[in-house]
Amino acid sequence: MYLIVGLGNPENDYSNTRHNMGFNVVNRVAEKYDVSINKSKFKALYGMGSVNGEKVIFLKPQTFMNLSGESVNEVVNYYKIDMDNILVIYDDMDIEPGKIRIRKSGSPGTHNGIKSVTHCLNSQNFPRVRVGIGKPKANEDVIGYVIGAIDTEDKEKLENGVEKAADAVCAILEHGIDFAMNKFN
Repeated sequence: MYLIVGLGNPENDYSNTRHNMGFNVVNRVAEKYDVSINKSKFKALYGMGSVNGEKVIFLKPQTFMNLSGESVNEVVNYYKIDMDNILVIYDDMDIEPGKIRIRKSGSPGTHNGIKSVTHCLNSQNFPRVRVGIGKPKANEDVIGYVIGAIDTEDKEKLENGVEKAADAVCAILEHGIDFAMNKFN
């Protein structure tokens, strides 16, 4: 069983922001596998499907970013999911818009959502896909940058990043993480 987690914020005000790249990717992947994310449990919205005969849960925590780990931990404990079969997708300011990075494990860095996940799972040893959103301009507030409106210039680049990340998640599910890392990193 796989758990595909997209990190984001649940309210409509945040739906088109850089901080919701994880939600956008999960939505795109679920759509590709014809899975509806319409069930509510585990402090999340989720949907279940099958990829290559393997059960897959698509999860969008509804706890707001900084508490995402609570939701992830509930699902992992309920279904007894192995750490290697958890894939967390989130935005990353250290990566340029339109680019992605896949890792088998690693520290949470400065991202509060992934900090929450590593804290609640008591582990950093799970795969993740980081979707580049770039850094704010020197005079721009970081919070305003990640949860504010996206300018036209970045919108296309971010869409390309979401599409690449969705393709990478599909590659991980269908061919394994090593294949996806070789193809997309």
